[in-house]
Amino acid sequence: MGKIMLLNASPRAPKSNSKQYAAMFASVCPAETAYFAVTKNNHSELCRAMEGFSDVLLVFPLYADGLPVTLMHFLKTLEQNAPEHKPRISVLINCGFMEPEQNDIAVQMLRLYCRENGYPFGSVLEIGSGEAILATPFRVFVRAKMKKLAAAIVAGKAQTWKVTMPISKRMFLRASTSYWTNYGKRNGITKEQMATMQIEQ
Repeated sequence: MGKIMLLNASPRAPKSNSKQYAAMFASVCPAETAYFAVTKNNHSELCRAMEGFSDVLLVFPLYADGLPVTLMHFLKTLEQNAPEHKPRISVLINCGFMEPEQNDIAVQMLRLYCRENGYPFGSVLEIGSGEAILATPFRVFVRAKMKKLAAAIVAGKAQTWKVTMPISKRMFLRASTSYWTNYGKRNGITKEQMATMQIEQ
């Protein structure tokens, strides 16, 4: 059985949802895992560490329909500092949209990167309603898919799953609007201010 490197590439890794998802994966994975967070200064260190792993699971959120800059900068370094034995790369991506297919383009970007740089591409789990689903009983659906992802990675298979909250779009929109309105209130921001394009004074 191989060893899996869990690589959190969220821009806010220490307090991110991606960190929670990585922990959930580790709790259901039968193989040995080791968690790392990408920072501005540890790219070379992470590239060297990859040498000891059979698989890498990239865990990150969707940013502007693509990869977060944290991950893009790391991938540039990895391109110039590839390990001698290239691990299989799998993906665990989450987005705030209800539809997990919003993650498709980011996954395609990583497929292309792996193909161009000689990395085997493994399995994928795309999560919709990423932040909200963690705080609801629906997290059990994520955990169930996570178990399948872990089993596929351990078996060396390339499979894809998608999961989101099993509610209507109208209900999701109503709940998310309420969440962000209350979040703004706690930080002294009105709903009207959040509706403008002026985010800074």
